[in-house]
Amino acid sequence: MDCRAALREAESQFQKQNFGTAEELYTRLILYCSDGEWKDKCCAEDLANAYNNRGQIKYLRVDFYEAMDDYTLAIQTKEDFEVPYYNRGLICYRLGLFDQALEDFRKTLTLNPDFKDAILSLEQTLIDKNEKASRGY
Repeated sequence: MDCRAALREAESQFQKQNFGTAEELYTRLILYCSDGEWKDKCCAEDLANAYNNRGQIKYLRVDFYEAMDDYTLAIQTKEDFEVPYYNRGLICYRLGLFDQALEDFRKTLTLNPDFKDAILSLEQTLIDKNEKASRGY
C-alpha cells in the first residue's frame, strides 16, 4: 500500500462528500499504518492526517466524542500538528467545556500564531466562559 496515494484517495472521496467511503479508506489506512509489520512504511504526518480527517467525518455526523478520540490520536501521532488541537477545541467549546477548549486553542496558537480561526475561537470562548461565570453557572 502506498500511504500517500491512499490518503489522497480518501481525501478525494471526502471532497466529493462521499463520507462513508472516505471514512472507510481513512480507517483502512490507519489500520495499515498501525500494524507492526507496516508501521515503518507510513509517516506520522499521513497517519495524523488520516486520524484528523476521519475525525472531521465523525464531527459532521455529530459524533463528537468519537471525533475527539480521533483528534487526540492525531495529536499523539504528531504533536506539532495544530489542526486537530483546533478541531478538538471546537468540540469542547460546543459542549461547554470552556477550559479544555481554551487549552486546545492556546496550543493551536503556540504551534501557529497566525491561525485566524483559532484566534477568533479563543476570544469567543473567553467571552462565553466569563458570561457563564457571571450568571453563576
